[in-house]
Amino acid sequence: MPSILMNLRVLLPFQVFADKSSVIRIVAETGAGSLGLLPRRLDCVAALVPGILTYETEAEGEVYVAVDEGVLVKTGADVVVSVRQAIGGADLDQLRDAVEKEFLVLDEQEQSVRSVLAKMESNLIHRMARFHND
Repeated sequence: MPSILMNLRVLLPFQVFADKSSVIRIVAETGAGSLGLLPRRLDCVAALVPGILTYETEAEGEVYVAVDEGVLVKTGADVVVSVRQAIGGADLDQLRDAVEKEFLVLDEQEQSVRSVLAKMESNLIHRMARFHND
């Protein structure tokens, strides 16, 4: 009986970061903890948080990729991971630092920008309401 393996695609907004076949296992980080995928696991969808995506192939062994938030979809033997950013590398410590420095800092900046935009929108709505009432 032939062994069943998975196909993994890691997608960024404007390019394909990785397209791997013969993947033995995948581990990704979600808001609820780590999610492990084996070839015969049921189909699923998971929201990913910034962290380390690990996959293993017979040819490459364990491979680590730092990923930003995104989504993982498993359908049959195909696993598609769509994230905003990804950084490949061999040194796990460097990748963990990259996640902490780049992805989490961007999230803080994004929250700050969203807060400012919400205040601007609120002020605009109040001014429009005042103008309409006058």
